[in-house]
Amino acid sequence: MSQQKTLLFVVNKASFFLSHRLLLARGALSQGYRVHVATPMDNDVEKITENNFVHHSILMNRSGSNPFQELRSLYSLYTLYKELKPDLIHHITIKPVLYGSIAARLAKVPAIVNAIPGLGHVFTETGFVAAIRKKIVIIVYRAALKHKNMEVIFQNTENYNFFIGKRLVNKTNAVVIKGSGVDVNEYYPEPEPSQGLPLVILASRMLYDKGVSQFVDAARLINSDKMVARFALIGDSDSGNPNSVPVPVLTSWHTEGYIEWWGHRDNMPEVIRMSNIVCLPTYYGEGVPKVLIEAAASGRPIVATDIAGCREIVQNGENGILVMEKSVPDLVKAIRKLIENTGLREKMSQAGRKLVMECFSSDTVIADTISVYRDLH
Repeated sequence: MSQQKTLLFVVNKASFFLSHRLLLARGALSQGYRVHVATPMDNDVEKITENNFVHHSILMNRSGSNPFQELRSLYSLYTLYKELKPDLIHHITIKPVLYGSIAARLAKVPAIVNAIPGLGHVFTETGFVAAIRKKIVIIVYRAALKHKNMEVIFQNTENYNFFIGKRLVNKTNAVVIKGSGVDVNEYYPEPEPSQGLPLVILASRMLYDKGVSQFVDAARLINSDKMVARFALIGDSDSGNPNSVPVPVLTSWHTEGYIEWWGHRDNMPEVIRMSNIVCLPTYYGEGVPKVLIEAAASGRPIVATDIAGCREIVQNGENGILVMEKSVPDLVKAIRKLIENTGLREKMSQAGRKLVMECFSSDTVIADTISVYRDLH
């Protein structure tokens, strides 16, 4: 790079940047970019600055819909862009993409990358109000995605095709980069625990549309006669999401005894290696769920829903089993099959690791993304 460029990441939550884009930001830093990060203020911001990135506070409520607050968010981004004058902005998640793209055009930012890691709950909700909200979001996307020097990154081909079909983007400025990558030296296979009952985990934000209640129902059915496996929910309730499972509900499930609620864990590589099976019966609008990439990298078989995003990382019958959306009987059948068949788990373990090494490692994702950056300037 002949001249050092300023790259600004804009994310709706500091913890999401740290969990999903930290490796990419480090990669960009190593390639000579001056890396800045903009998020709302919270307790995780300090971890961003500890990684030698310049942090900027922005006003943004992930779930808010008050028009005045949303205009404040847009103005907050516009003000930052005018002051910082970045060479390239990487927007991540729906509000940064929508508001950030509009602000970037107004502030005459020379280049932007819009990362759409899944369609989110806006596109999976049903009902009259949800249909109206979906139409509004599509209209806003159409208005926002008009920057003359822009690339849009999708995590799966189905989301890519949806946006192309709706004429929200063109094939000339859209690309699929599968997932946010995983450090294969941090997530690596170890033999399954040999002591005690098999452990089945669901690691995610505790949202109903991540299939949390279906997972709990499956645990009840599988252990109804006698305990044949342990089931654990890993993650916190998310007060910023309307589909969040309330803490009292999670606590009551834990007390009931069929599942364990572990809450948030910072040691996910160890947690996954403690498990025998990783499950995500999601019906959320996924990109490629990072936990499933981590599971495959760690050599753990997967049970996941047969939907966009999950299909990118789970090859049915090879490294996991895909089940019908919201089907507890399907979920029970798949989990039982893996609990009862150690040979199948071992076969899937090897296939999952091989798939990640070929397609989903952080090195691959970082190289592909930086290539997108360089094409824009």
